[in-house]
Amino acid sequence: MTDGIICSGADRAALLPQDKDYVYDFSQNPGRFADRKTFPALVGTGGSLAVGILPPCGMSFLHIHPRSAELFAVIEGRVLTEAVLEAGVVDADGKPRVIRTDLGPNMMTVFPGGAFHTQLNPECTNASIVAAFPSEDPGIGLILPQTFALDDEWLETQFGDVSTDKIAKLRASLPTGLFLQAEDCKKKCGIQTE
Repeated sequence: MTDGIICSGADRAALLPQDKDYVYDFSQNPGRFADRKTFPALVGTGGSLAVGILPPCGMSFLHIHPRSAELFAVIEGRVLTEAVLEAGVVDADGKPRVIRTDLGPNMMTVFPGGAFHTQLNPECTNASIVAAFPSEDPGIGLILPQTFALDDEWLETQFGDVSTDKIAKLRASLPTGLFLQAEDCKKKCGIQTE
């Protein structure tokens, strides 16, 4: 180790002297996400991992991982996904290509780095998922909240004929948190709206 910089696997091992330093308990960590910050044993491995439950009718915010692709697998249940690849990737009609998948147990898809994507559990039971990232720090960008953090003038220019009042209403209507619930699915499953 030179001036606190890890130079080798032996240097990394010296910083993690206990066997327990190599164990990450997802059930004891509310974020259920192991990256180099939450699980230092990952430093130098080039990877991170999340496990989770997508509740009935649960949907993730439209998001990106600016520093990584995502390998998304369903362990139990069913999950629908949509992803929009980078600018310039178009379908036969010249429109942005949207990749839609319907995943069941033991199936996976990939969201290339920087692709806008979202996941929905369309069922009335939980879906168990695993997301692997070929990056120790994939990051996350929440598309709508971050877009509406811009000044009104910028948004008016980006969206065209949209008034400041309409922007304020849209901004105020954005849900908080990382997950949403699909209204039609909630009705089907008898889930009460809070």
